[in-house]
Amino acid sequence: MSDFQQPPLPYAMDALKGYISEEQMSYHYGKHHAGYYTKLNRMLKDDPLAEHSLQDVVVASSGGIFNNAAQAWNHAFFWNCMSPASSGGPSGQLADFIDRDFGSIQAFKDQFSEAATTLFGAGWAWLAIDSQSKLSILPLGNADTPLKYHQTPLLTLDVWEHAYYVDYRNERPRFVDGFWEVANWDFVSKQLEEAIA
Repeated sequence: MSDFQQPPLPYAMDALKGYISEEQMSYHYGKHHAGYYTKLNRMLKDDPLAEHSLQDVVVASSGGIFNNAAQAWNHAFFWNCMSPASSGGPSGQLADFIDRDFGSIQAFKDQFSEAATTLFGAGWAWLAIDSQSKLSILPLGNADTPLKYHQTPLLTLDVWEHAYYVDYRNERPRFVDGFWEVANWDFVSKQLEEAIA
């Protein structure tokens, strides 16, 4: 039985400076995200679930195991939703799907930002796709994830206070607004392609 390992960041710790400082990232990735793996591995010691993929553990578990497995998975996904070389906006099939389900890219951004800003307490704003290939925005509390609702995540933004407090203090709306400058649309497009294949 091997422990789940925290994946490396897909960019340098200071690569998103201007939006997320190296200090903020070091706490978020190095302390919070790493901590979920440590706790999860401790909880799964001698548990048959440890033989499964992290995503399978998220879907099959509840309670403390779910909380730590989902936070480990959610964060690993989140880091990939950002890039220091953002392409600026969705294009191709992703843009077509967004236009179809939200009316326009700007309308989608407005709705997603509103969901992320107004989610009470800690949680995540998600763009997900269901089995009918329909996109939806899911503001989910705490560690909750579209995986639990048989939907495929395409994009997420972490709005737990630990995601932004070093840089933004209590100004969550400013953190949400800045997300669009670093959103990794190439990654989102790839998730969409895999979901509908």
